[in-house]
Amino acid sequence: MHIIDATPVQPIPETSDKSSGSGNSQVKEVTKQLANELLVTSALTLIGTGALVGIHHRYRKQQHPDASLQDYVTGIRSQFRVLPSVSRRQLSRLGNACQQATIAWQHTYYNDSLADDGSGRVVSSDTTNVSTAHTTTILPRPVYWVSGVASMPKNNTALQDTDDAQAEGDNNVNDFGVVGIDTDRQIVWQTTMPERVHDIVVQPIINVQDKHNNVAQSRDVVVMGRRPSERFWVLEAATGQVKAAINALDNRHFYGHACYSLDGQWLYVTENDTVSLNGKIGLYDAHEHYKKIAEFDSHGIGPHELIMHPDGKTLVIANGGIKTEQASREELNLDTMRPSLVYLDRYDGSLLEQIEPEHNQMSVRHLAMHDNGTVMIGIQFQGDKHINVPLVLTHKRGDTDFCPLRMPHNQWQRFHQYIASVAVDSARNQLCVTTPIGGCAALFDLNTYALIDSISLPDCAGAALIADSANIASKSNNQHKESGFIVSDGQGQLTTLHVNHVLLVESDTSNDTERVWATSQLHKMSFDNHLQAVL
Repeated sequence: MHIIDATPVQPIPETSDKSSGSGNSQVKEVTKQLANELLVTSALTLIGTGALVGIHHRYRKQQHPDASLQDYVTGIRSQFRVLPSVSRRQLSRLGNACQQATIAWQHTYYNDSLADDGSGRVVSSDTTNVSTAHTTTILPRPVYWVSGVASMPKNNTALQDTDDAQAEGDNNVNDFGVVGIDTDRQIVWQTTMPERVHDIVVQPIINVQDKHNNVAQSRDVVVMGRRPSERFWVLEAATGQVKAAINALDNRHFYGHACYSLDGQWLYVTENDTVSLNGKIGLYDAHEHYKKIAEFDSHGIGPHELIMHPDGKTLVIANGGIKTEQASREELNLDTMRPSLVYLDRYDGSLLEQIEPEHNQMSVRHLAMHDNGTVMIGIQFQGDKHINVPLVLTHKRGDTDFCPLRMPHNQWQRFHQYIASVAVDSARNQLCVTTPIGGCAALFDLNTYALIDSISLPDCAGAALIADSANIASKSNNQHKESGFIVSDGQGQLTTLHVNHVLLVESDTSNDTERVWATSQLHKMSFDNHLQAVL
């Protein structure tokens, strides 16, 4: 297990080539120094290994006079022959462990020796002015999901999956954080955060071959602060180490969500103009230390979640319609709010399309995108409790209105007027939505827009797709082995939901067979609003 104190890097301002020249020469000098250190370390390791082999061989000769040095070569060759029989999963874990060891070495010998103060000068990291330290605990396993945590043990031994560690964690003060989760729903890494976080955004994979080989572990994960927040953080997906902390500009705060362009270079963030209270979309360059280079009008108030259209050119924005102050979450205009779904050109910010729901208090909040371009929409209704409105809608560009999903007897009150997350399985035309207030997760069939079933899960919020490659379903239920959703909740459960496809095809509602299988894994932490897949 590696325990690493990672320090966030401050946003890097613009500097000229002249001002950074001296800094670059110092970087080269220190880099050369580090290369020499690595060479010396490698030589010492080689000499030490040779000495150990020599001592061991001398002992073996005393016990076995016919022993020879060729035995060591034969043993190494036999181990290489065994490699093809090793499972792909074991090799993946070994590769991930080696990668994490490399990153740990880089942080020890490089990042801790160098820091840029923003003016091109290289300074020692121990003198860099930082306001927050993040503690990351890592286990050598690949990550498939990332989640915010509203309460987790500060004690790093909580990852050890032992009763003693969990009991010890109960005695420690809890903290906000982010966790990486593997296919067995075990915690791979956990990173403390200085404030409560909201959405998690994973940088897309460009190379399809890399995607199949799970090279995605080296990508960035952007963690958004809970609205209203003035920071977001950039983490390493494989290790959870904090690479940077990005501050909002003057008169701006973040609304808790972001999305990447399909090529992974540009990050789009929902923001609030704290003077005019108009919604903004900030554009950040991931290749330039997430420097803000532009912003667009969201054409509404209170933009919350935004996603990228499959065409790669269009931003889809959920304008919640609610004005909030910079220093609080107080809602200022519930009677006059105007929510909308907006389509923007991501290159110049021009408005392409804007649709408003039937009731002005149907706050358009959370989104998911079907591969065919249909937007899945979760509503949070701000009106009187007795009013019954549809809370899950869909929309496709060119449609003049939203299309609601269907609930038996139109009983949307089941969700207590609040949808927290939406996740879509495009391959099987299924949708999962969660409601912590209603205490349930619901699955819908997008072929018929009808409810498949709802599962009672108190305080559930996060929802993400289980990819076929993850394959975490119970081996005893092969019918639903390849699809499903994972849902997180505030009580520490990670629950997988799988549809009984046979029963779904038969549409036999009188059958007592379960329509959805659910299995839960409990952790000593409280999962927060959103859960994202690292696909």
